[in-house]
Amino acid sequence: MKDVDPLAGISVFVTAARSDNFTQAADRMGLTKSAVGKTVARLEQRLGVKLFHRTTRLTRLTADGEAYLAACTLALEEITAAQAALSSSNRVLNGRVHIDMPVVFGRRVVLPALIEIARPHPGLQLSLTFTDATSDLLQEDVDIAIRFGTLKDTAHLVARRLATQPRVICASPEYLRDHGEPTTLSELSAHRCVVGALRGPPMVWWVKDQGVEKRVTPPASHQISDGEAMVDAAARGLGLAQLPLSMVREHLGDGRLRSVLDAYAGSRIDIHAIWPKRAHLSPRVRYIVDGLIACAAQGRFD
Repeated sequence: MKDVDPLAGISVFVTAARSDNFTQAADRMGLTKSAVGKTVARLEQRLGVKLFHRTTRLTRLTADGEAYLAACTLALEEITAAQAALSSSNRVLNGRVHIDMPVVFGRRVVLPALIEIARPHPGLQLSLTFTDATSDLLQEDVDIAIRFGTLKDTAHLVARRLATQPRVICASPEYLRDHGEPTTLSELSAHRCVVGALRGPPMVWWVKDQGVEKRVTPPASHQISDGEAMVDAAARGLGLAQLPLSMVREHLGDGRLRSVLDAYAGSRIDIHAIWPKRAHLSPRVRYIVDGLIACAAQGRFD
């Protein structure tokens, strides 16, 4: 009997398992839908188990399929790690890396770092997206994302904290002249406030009251889904806003914004680099991650 390659069909199976259906998997691999279906069918016949529940629009893994995917993912990660270890540390990196990041922090802080990181490897291609909305990494083919705040669901993600920044409540001098400066949290109810929006920057504020971190819900006078627009709105006198220090540092320095409620300062926000846990980390993605971590160690993201 002819020996069967134990790895035959594995890459097709893993791609299909991470896709909504065989058509999507075929597009990702440059194959036909029929080729994907036949490869999976041969794999199921060889293993003697059913790996997928198939419907017209979607494919879902069976319990056996889930177990097999976990084993295949672990094996592929081990192979990738072995290949990376055998490769020269001076190898030329090629290929595309998709990095998603917040608008202001991404443009002003992360982008200069990424340009330096990518420069030694001309074959490295960056796809950069800037958004303050929360992206689903597994659905949007994002390799690395930079995120502010607490991570809600890390079951399928790896996270590395890059920095921790103070939050600052601030307003323009013109707004404070016209509306007065709040000195207590209770006075916020009489003020106009600029907050985030659903799936965007937060709509709540965090402060420290007598050393205890507290969540505050300010009046949602103006809801804005873009961090850069929030900074501009506050600087133009629309109201009070709470933002990470990196986003308003220049404005505070040149007087376009003034910090308020400093007695309640001290709350900080984490900044993470995150990437999908179940996808093996390619050398080019690992290189970018390592570069970001090195920049963070230098204090460039504080």
